[in-house]
Amino acid sequence: MTVTKPSFVTRVRMALPNLHPTERRLAEFILEFPGELASYTASELSGLANVSNATVTRFIKKLGYRSYEEARQHVRANREEGAALLLVEGKQVDSENSLFLQHIGQGITNLQQIGASISQQQVDDVAQAMLSARRVWIIGFRSSHAFAEYLNWQILQVIEHTALLPKAAETLAESLISITAEDCVVLYGMKRRAAQLDGVIQQLERRGPRVLYITDESAPEQPGLTWHFRCRTTASGPLFNHVAVLAISHYLATRVLELSGVEGRQRLSGIEAIHEALDELQ
Repeated sequence: MTVTKPSFVTRVRMALPNLHPTERRLAEFILEFPGELASYTASELSGLANVSNATVTRFIKKLGYRSYEEARQHVRANREEGAALLLVEGKQVDSENSLFLQHIGQGITNLQQIGASISQQQVDDVAQAMLSARRVWIIGFRSSHAFAEYLNWQILQVIEHTALLPKAAETLAESLISITAEDCVVLYGMKRRAAQLDGVIQQLERRGPRVLYITDESAPEQPGLTWHFRCRTTASGPLFNHVAVLAISHYLATRVLELSGVEGRQRLSGIEAIHEALDELQ
């Protein structure tokens, strides 16, 4: 049986609790830019992270690599796991399309990872919590706001009381004060994470709602939150690949609609009736 080695990012995250402060600073720097290690020499990386070359060497060995070059090769391999898609019936595809297919292949790999790490029961537990909550809050900053907006738009079809944060022209305090233990929160925390995210998590822990935290693979554990779905964002180019984030958001919304029961179907029917009355859609 083939044993799959942990990815470079997984090794870094697992090592964090046992690292010396300077090594931890290096680890946190790398987790913000996990795909970049393959592009830098050890000296360049030490300069960027403001640590010594010796720190880089110790850190790499603590991760289980024999050398910095071995670690770089592993990072490069992680980024190119989708390359198998470039072979069609045993032949190399036209190089004109290879880059595009490599991106598709990496997206498939990212989807497979989230499919293996999250169970159907976990998704259904979150969906049921959203349906039974007094109010559902969807929170996302920067790039995460787009995913929060998508999920809110979809579940609004069957859940009447939802709120998308942050709101235009308001600070968070006006909304966070209203969150109670009877609520459910979906919090997106994709890198690079906004500075206020840690403060928001602390407020949620104090207020006691059930919380789903959707992040990339570099985010640390948050024991005070109910669920944590990690989405792999490895990419073969300079931008993070968010295919898995959208996929889990879509499936969660789908299960919310499917599990909404009679009340949800009545709301859907009412919305469709108003669409027709207003001639809003074709």
